[in-house]
Amino acid sequence: MSYVRAGLIGFGFSGATFHAPVIDTVKNIEITHVASSNPEKVRNHLPNAEVFNNAEDVCRHSEIDAVIITTPNTTHYPFAKEALEHQKHVVLEKPFVPRLQEAEELISIAEKKGLLLSVYHNRRWDNDFLTLKDCMEKGELGSVHTYEAVWNRYRPEVRDRWREQNLPGSGNWHDLGSHLVDQALVLFGEPDTIFGDIQVQRKGGKIADYFHVILGYPNRRVILRSGSMAIGDSPRYIVHGTKGSFVKYGLDSQESMLKNGGKPGDQGWGEDSKDNQAILTNESENKNIPSVKGAYEQYYIKFRDAVLEGYSSPVTAHEAARVIKVLELAEKSSQNQTVVSFH
Repeated sequence: MSYVRAGLIGFGFSGATFHAPVIDTVKNIEITHVASSNPEKVRNHLPNAEVFNNAEDVCRHSEIDAVIITTPNTTHYPFAKEALEHQKHVVLEKPFVPRLQEAEELISIAEKKGLLLSVYHNRRWDNDFLTLKDCMEKGELGSVHTYEAVWNRYRPEVRDRWREQNLPGSGNWHDLGSHLVDQALVLFGEPDTIFGDIQVQRKGGKIADYFHVILGYPNRRVILRSGSMAIGDSPRYIVHGTKGSFVKYGLDSQESMLKNGGKPGDQGWGEDSKDNQAILTNESENKNIPSVKGAYEQYYIKFRDAVLEGYSSPVTAHEAARVIKVLELAEKSSQNQTVVSFH
């Protein structure tokens, strides 16, 4: 195999914005087939791709090496299972699947068949997260004892879309929370305890739109917060260590560029505004930290190399399953109003 022939299931916001434009810039991987209810939209973006009406045709197609699933979360498990059973490598849009049991079953199938199963946790390549990770690896913060990641929005009106319906895997905790949990697990590994406060705050809301979750580690607390009615700005990261503190405002620009038709390689791709540079404070000074450049394309570069060369997966299925376990346990904690053990 000299290049990866990919089938894309779903060409809505996620498939058309976060996956297709990024893949288009990566050598030796190509979207050759798409399952979509909007063939004209697909042809406008991917004129050489063959378009099908249903996902099963993509999962079963003999000329496809990998299947990328960007449909609503409730479809992730059946589509991924179908693709794996037809000997396809699989990429799933985050979150992996709504339930941990489903994740474990898919992992078992993939391992038995020797297939790559991965989840698109692209926020590992946000410029703010990369900058924080770099500071920590250089020892500039010392031992981190307090970590807070915040992702607020101002969306006071409930919209008529699947993400805001009372469905498995819907709601802000599964949407934004899965990113924040994945980043925390990358930095600190599995927690000992979890405490969750997950609520519906908006009038007419059907699924959680607010969360405040605390991951407990020995001598460390990791706080993950998000709300949908925050008008004012707040720091994206507040991180305190024994040697210094890291404070960062502003979101990575890659999403907004993709929404406006940009893609990797364009001028300014992955760069951060100087106004949003992180502030590192230690006992002697405050200084601005230039942001590490963001790079969503790294996910598909690493995925391609894993398929073609046998290199490690950009995000392993086991890592993605740990995220689902945290999501489930935080919901259990919130329902019972108690701290729960991760193990």
